[in-house]
Amino acid sequence: MLEFKNLTLEDKAWVDQLVMFENSPSAGFNFGNIYLWNENHEQLVARAGGRMVSKLRRGDQTAFVFPIGRGPLAPAVEAIREFAAAQGVPLVLRGLTEKHVAQLEEAYPSGFAYTENETCADYVYLAEKLATYSGKALHGKKNHCNRFEAENDWDFVPLTRELIPDCLDMLDNWMEDNAQRLESSILREYDAILRAFAAYEKLGFEGGVLRIQGKIVGFSLGEFTSPDCFDVHFEKADGSINGAYPMVCRELTRQLMAAHPQLKYMNREEDMGLESLRRSKQSYKPEFMVRKFTARWKND
Repeated sequence: MLEFKNLTLEDKAWVDQLVMFENSPSAGFNFGNIYLWNENHEQLVARAGGRMVSKLRRGDQTAFVFPIGRGPLAPAVEAIREFAAAQGVPLVLRGLTEKHVAQLEEAYPSGFAYTENETCADYVYLAEKLATYSGKALHGKKNHCNRFEAENDWDFVPLTRELIPDCLDMLDNWMEDNAQRLESSILREYDAILRAFAAYEKLGFEGGVLRIQGKIVGFSLGEFTSPDCFDVHFEKADGSINGAYPMVCRELTRQLMAAHPQLKYMNREEDMGLESLRRSKQSYKPEFMVRKFTARWKND
């Protein structure tokens, strides 16, 4: 029987191994996202052979995450089926990519029914395009950056422990300025950012800070979700400053490309069904979307 537990920082090494082996651009499996949001999703983890199984609970609904890792898929799914039956809950797997759907269908032909979760799709971009804003489609972003550079005495530096207090001050101001339009899902993000900063080094995050005359006006941070794809967990900037957001995006990408020559993609995560966030993510012209699906065992 699967034995689920809270994810701790001590679990990072084995989870990272399975995430890198999975080699998926999806933002749903990396250690940071599980650790930062596990309280919000009541998420627990267990090992099933060479795979990781996550259990989610929202209200009175229980579901499981597709078991990533190495080795045959069926034993991990059977372990989930056994646990679900013992708990009297239906077998529901969330966070499936198109690749996972194909793998699950091969192992269990017609055994599951699938539904797409459109608001959970990840926006994935070519790093080279974000680092240059080249091409007609991104010309507006380039113009905003040109104006920002012309109007400001600025720099962009790696995010370090010493800069976190000033990042928190900027975040508090950002929350106050945006309080009227924030929804509960974004308000919960504040707590996740605090948790990210508290364990920044142990989580192995990388990030950068945009400054004007030494004052922080933007920051961004995240982690690799596959050997060639970086997942941007959080990005914040002073929206009253023209070009601040495109600058943070561009400069973080440049910083990462310089440090990691293998970097090809930037995952800027989902839009959560928020129209303003959808428009923003689409304006950076994603290379592709990581579509997400839920699978339900037909016999339940």
